[in-house]
Amino acid sequence: MTKNQPIERYLVLFIPWGLSMLFQSDPVLSYSIAWLGTIMIFALSLSGWLKPLPTDRSIAEQIMRPIFLVQVIFAGYMSFSSIFYFMNLHGYEDFHKADNAFFVIDQQKVELTAMCQRYYVLGHAAFVTGISVFMKYPIKQKYYYEKEKLANILFVTAIVSLPVSVLFVRIPGLSQFYFQFSALSFIACTLALAFAIPLKKLWNTVFCSLLYASNFYQALTSGFKEPIIISVMVLGIFLYPSYKKLVFLTFVPVLLLLFVFLPTYNTVFRENNWAGDVGADDAYKLALDATIESQKTGDDSNWGFLVYRLSEVDMFTDFIQSTPQNVDYYGLQLVKQSAIAIVPRAFWPSKPSTEELVMERVYDAGVIRRGSNVSAKPAFIVDAYLSGGVPGIIIALFLYGAAAQLISMKAEYLFGGYTLGTALIFSGLFQIFWRGLSFEFIINSVFWSYVSMYVIFRVLRQYKVLKEI
Repeated sequence: MTKNQPIERYLVLFIPWGLSMLFQSDPVLSYSIAWLGTIMIFALSLSGWLKPLPTDRSIAEQIMRPIFLVQVIFAGYMSFSSIFYFMNLHGYEDFHKADNAFFVIDQQKVELTAMCQRYYVLGHAAFVTGISVFMKYPIKQKYYYEKEKLANILFVTAIVSLPVSVLFVRIPGLSQFYFQFSALSFIACTLALAFAIPLKKLWNTVFCSLLYASNFYQALTSGFKEPIIISVMVLGIFLYPSYKKLVFLTFVPVLLLLFVFLPTYNTVFRENNWAGDVGADDAYKLALDATIESQKTGDDSNWGFLVYRLSEVDMFTDFIQSTPQNVDYYGLQLVKQSAIAIVPRAFWPSKPSTEELVMERVYDAGVIRRGSNVSAKPAFIVDAYLSGGVPGIIIALFLYGAAAQLISMKAEYLFGGYTLGTALIFSGLFQIFWRGLSFEFIINSVFWSYVSMYVIFRVLRQYKVLKEI
């Protein structure tokens, strides 16, 4: 059983934030301390120093647990991605100091960005504390499934959840369940494929490969970078326990190449498809051709992507300038709005638009002008700051980590262990934990995903896929 650690160990996580605050008069040094502090938090938590890691499985066989994958994606993206923006503020372009005699450093922006980075490392520390405090393994099992039927269970889940997701998208007011079951179908088919290949199950491999290819094509024609990266990353994670060297030598370079090619691809796809000029299939071909051509001509759109679109720190600086100077802290208002968002529109047709509720604080902060045809929803840590500054970040990010950990453990308890519990159900239904969206979207999605988890549990119990020990 994983033991609780002395509170002093958790306090160590907050040292980088404290040091960066101590040197805040030097924004470059303060930023550097905070940015490097994230590396320290990763080292302390993933090495087992903060709290011993679970020993019920090897590390390679438990990567989908919150302390690993959710932390790497959510906290890693949040804390590391601002470096390109910070370099750009100091006159760097494509990792080289630009030769521009007229360039002047915006000192105010540098100070605001350093402040944001201090909030990022503070949020990371609180998030990891929330996970670690509630991380207790091994989990006592109450239900089990027949291990030899696991590959078939995953295959059937992938096949069944796909039409269920399509059904929900056709029912007015219940479209949020479409995203849940669509993600579940993708995770199930990817996991089934990863199981079928080493077991040499020919037909399972063929059908899952086709389903995976279909999901990957949908990701390519979505106009968003995240589904494409996640499609590749998840397959690599699931194959890693069986093919460690092969996965490392193939999937790591592929992911790096995606970061090189995706900025141009997404830009061209959106320009053609989102404007309504051409269909998704034609936009896909145009974007692919433009991406290949841009690499030949040395297009510089990648730097702009890394600076302004990979990270959301530029928008965070706008919120910091506005709150609390011009707009007071929101307190519990965002939580109350999240409670409104939970009610399905099918039961409340006149319910206020969640998008409009979220965008209202964006307009109030002056991030974009009211009436602009632009969506700029704040990240989770931004909402935490808007709710109460430093205390708001500590409380909200602690609860974020705690919720991810407790739900993952509950899924393992209900579904007979890690594979069906965390790898399938948690990663399929609660994928939103990876992204850190606004309060309203996070709370609404987690609430209804939790309901869906219990519905699926009841169905599997009814059909005796899960049996009581």
